[in-house]
Amino acid sequence: MADSAVQGNTREKRMGNAREKLIADTLVDAFKPLMEADPRGFRTKFRRMAADPFAFYRGSACLFYCDMKDLNDRWADERTARVWIHGDLHAENFGTYMSSTGELAFDINDFDEAYLGHFSWDLRRFTASLALLAWQKALPEEAVRSLIRTYLSAYLDQVGHYDDVGHDDFGLHLSSTEGAIHGVLLTARAARRTDLLDAMTLVEDHERHFRRSRNTRHLDEEEYAKVNAAFEDYLGTIPKDKKSARQVFYYVKDIVGSTGFGIGSAGLPAYNVLIEGYNQALENDIIISMKQGNVAAPSRIVTDERVRSYFKHDGHRTVISQRALQVHTDSFLGYTTIDGVGFVVDELSPYKADLRWDALTEPDEIGPVLVDLGKATAKVHCASDEDSDQDLVNFQTERAILDVTQGRREEFIEDLLEFSLDYARKVRDDHALFVDAFRENRIPGIPSI
Repeated sequence: MADSAVQGNTREKRMGNAREKLIADTLVDAFKPLMEADPRGFRTKFRRMAADPFAFYRGSACLFYCDMKDLNDRWADERTARVWIHGDLHAENFGTYMSSTGELAFDINDFDEAYLGHFSWDLRRFTASLALLAWQKALPEEAVRSLIRTYLSAYLDQVGHYDDVGHDDFGLHLSSTEGAIHGVLLTARAARRTDLLDAMTLVEDHERHFRRSRNTRHLDEEEYAKVNAAFEDYLGTIPKDKKSARQVFYYVKDIVGSTGFGIGSAGLPAYNVLIEGYNQALENDIIISMKQGNVAAPSRIVTDERVRSYFKHDGHRTVISQRALQVHTDSFLGYTTIDGVGFVVDELSPYKADLRWDALTEPDEIGPVLVDLGKATAKVHCASDEDSDQDLVNFQTERAILDVTQGRREEFIEDLLEFSLDYARKVRDDHALFVDAFRENRIPGIPSI
């Protein structure tokens, strides 16, 4: 009996060591160029990931897709295996944006990992994140199952709605929301552009320029000219119907290198560009973000060469994907290159506010939010911006999804529900392995203290 226990412990330890090595190898393979460019930045990223299982999950989309590579996905066929997906859909990637129509919208945000792939990957990644979040809130498993079911049911209902009536103008706006999501929209609405400008810039000699801080980097003349030229090239990527015809618009006032992005963007070169806004009043100046595009996590397992060759670079891929996934995208969304490397360009908007989960503690508070999030997920899979001119997906996504789930709705929900609970348990174990590997310097490329 004792020998059996020892053998079992040895086998578990061996499996744990193998999984730890897979975690470390996957992170290094995904982030090696950025780790080399900013090793201290990645040490900070990994410290944030070490905070709890959800933070680890947010920062390790590459590991999720490493696991998806070996998953037998019964819901993937010729069409549903190549739809536009968000790529990193988790519970904290929802928030507000100011649409090109001037209306505040609540939607999925952060399209850095967007690509083409299995539609179920987005749903699996979100529901696993929900299971993690619910575990950290100490919700019982029965409640977690009910919440996941609520989200998936709302998703399928909205997909069916699109198939029945077409692409109506569904959206989560001030006029169509209530509760927690309505509160986020009200918070965004109360924001003022001048507050953002005062925090990041100052006025001297009757002109505005960036404040110098630990989050900004001064550019020499050569780099400033290079970024300014890239900004001019970017202007050509704004769709004509979203580009301002005002003579003063887009005049560059100042440029700085920037840092301080979130868990997923450590090591990515970035710049902030201060431009003249709607008129020459100083209160109307606009801050534009230029951030190097990263390699999308799903692209590491999607081998379709037609997809790979479609994009000029990862900045282009991010923008094309966002236009395919989001209705009425930011009027400033575009792309450019610096030294042959792709950058994503959009406004650093004062009207962005994220959904906060810390105030949502009970299932009856979370459930209504998940209904809206399920509908929002269906919208990104089935609807696109009017300026989206991609031709990689030339079929009706809603019809393709309904075809694979027709008569199997309950089977579909149960499959993803069990996956999410199992995968959340795996992430909790992975988090512990990651923390041990990180603190004992078993992840190459990260400097020790």
